[in-house]
Amino acid sequence: MTQELQQLKQLVNGIHYLSDQDWEAFAAVWTRHVAKRKEPLTMAGEVEHYLYFVADGVQRVYYFDDQDREATLVFTYAPSFGGVLDSFMLQQPSRYYYETLTPSVFLRAPFPELQRLMQTRPAIESMIREGLSHSMSGLLARLVELQCYTSEERFRKLLQRSPHILQLVPHKYLANYLGIDPTNFSKLLNKVRI
Repeated sequence: MTQELQQLKQLVNGIHYLSDQDWEAFAAVWTRHVAKRKEPLTMAGEVEHYLYFVADGVQRVYYFDDQDREATLVFTYAPSFGGVLDSFMLQQPSRYYYETLTPSVFLRAPFPELQRLMQTRPAIESMIREGLSHSMSGLLARLVELQCYTSEERFRKLLQRSPHILQLVPHKYLANYLGIDPTNFSKLLNKVRI
């Protein structure tokens, strides 16, 4: 088993245990994909064809509007799933972009293969549903932070949740993710004890 598949198995078992037979069926649909820095993986208007498993590198999902405003919605990095999940699960055009921030290594599984597994293997469907439920829970918590917390509280919460992120992600993207002006983000970096 490749190192990437071992990482995937560890993540999957942390969500929902799969029997050896279910794991073998699940592992069989993934292929390795390598991307360069700043490479678009999914563009707005395209249907997301793959669920990604991030083995190495950092990526972001972001929104870009017709007034040149950009909003970073989520970062993905090893070991986690990635992609534009709503477009993938609904098989409808994405409203978001998914791009690499650093050179990245993935495993990726095409929608038809995962759909077939979810329809024929209840444990795999349960695992995917649980993973999506955790993602939705995190998204709702993030919405509360964006709407109710001050800039400093959002910054502190991010560092509590992911203290390593300051070394992984360029600060301009972190500022955007938090909804903080880059100058104020720099001030918070100097003010808040890490």
